[in-house]
Formats: sequence, structure tokens, C-alpha cells
Amino acid sequence: MNDTDKRLRVFLVDDHAMFRAGVRSELGEAVEVAGEAGTVAEAITGIEKQLPDVVLLDVHMPDGGGRAVLERVRASRPDVKFLALSVSDAAEDVIGLIRAGARGYVTKTIAASELVAAIRRVAEGDAVFSPRLAGFVLDAFASKSQAPASDPELDQLTNREREVLRLLARGYAYKEIARELYISIKTVETHVSNVLRKLQMSNRYELSRWAVDRRIV
Repeated sequence: MNDTDKRLRVFLVDDHAMFRAGVRSELGEAVEVAGEAGTVAEAITGIEKQLPDVVLLDVHMPDGGGRAVLERVRASRPDVKFLALSVSDAAEDVIGLIRAGARGYVTKTIAASELVAAIRRVAEGDAVFSPRLAGFVLDAFASKSQAPASDPELDQLTNREREVLRLLARGYAYKEIARELYISIKTVETHVSNVLRKLQMSNRYELSRWAVDRRIV
């Protein structure tokens, strides 16, 4: 068996069990699914144990999201490659995952054959993006010299906290944010409280202005 025919070992990370089952079915015999996880903690433990060739990583998950998984694993296992597989095509999600170390980002509308090809390319060291997402990455890195490489205040927020903050800045009520992100109103309130504490602000209006100033709305 040559390298082209080699079955790659893939680890699935997504908080929806039915979606993971669908991906396993779609991938068929093309790759070996070495493991899967539905939470950040399970993902970190499973990836470090299985050491797959490629991790298929969802972006929006509880407890810090896919970015938390990526950052924790890469700190100890920089050789593990990540391919984001997400329903989100928001520029900040794409750029955030790539800057954190993902080798590619594709949306969940991708065909099974294209996903297999993307997994193989990432395993070989290539960068892979769904066509319309590539522009986000090119624009972000082309303008890197014109803007700070990172924002210390923004960097301390989890991916989910940024998502809540963005919707808050757009004028969404807590109930609307909860519906949009499929979480409870109580969870939204917790995220807002955490963001207020981290950014040392006192109300949602200050947060909204802060988000608008950084163009994350």
C-alpha cells in the first residue's frame, strides 16, 4: 500500500452525536475514524490518546469551543493537524481558528468526496478552505502589517463569549441570542457576566461600543 492509498486516522469533534454519526457514515472506508468526542474535555483526552493524523473540529461547542481544543492539544502535540468543519462561515470564526493553528476550514455543506480530499490534503501539510472562505484568510493576512497581530483583551475571550458579544452588539436581546446559539438564557447571562468581568466593564452598552470599535459585529 502506497502513501496515496493509506487510510488516514481521523478524530471527530462535534457536540451533536447525530452529526458525528452522519460524518462517519459519509466517510465510509476512505478513512479510519480513530475516535470521537462531544465535549472539549473529551476531545483533548481522546486526541492525546489516539494521536490521529487529522482532527475534524467543530467551532461552536460549550466550554470554549473548538479553539479551546486546538490550543490545548497543540501546546503538547504540535504535530497533530486540525481541519475545522463548521456550520459557521463567519470571518471571525475562520480567522480565529486559522490563527490558532488549524490547517484548514470547510463548512458542513461540503460533499463527502470533497471532505475526504480535504482531510488528505491537510494530512499532507496543505492548507484547505471552502472556496468563499479563502478570501477571508487572504484579506486577514494581507492586512496583518496594517493592524496589531493580536488584541490582548479580545484574546482572553472564548469563542462562545465572542459569539455572544457579537450578537449583543448587533442589538439582540438575551432571549434572541439564546435562540440563535441554541443555548439557555441563563447561559447567555453567564457568558455576558464573564465578558464584563474579563473586560472590566459594567454594562452591555459599554460592551456593544467596545465590539463596534473592534469591528467584530
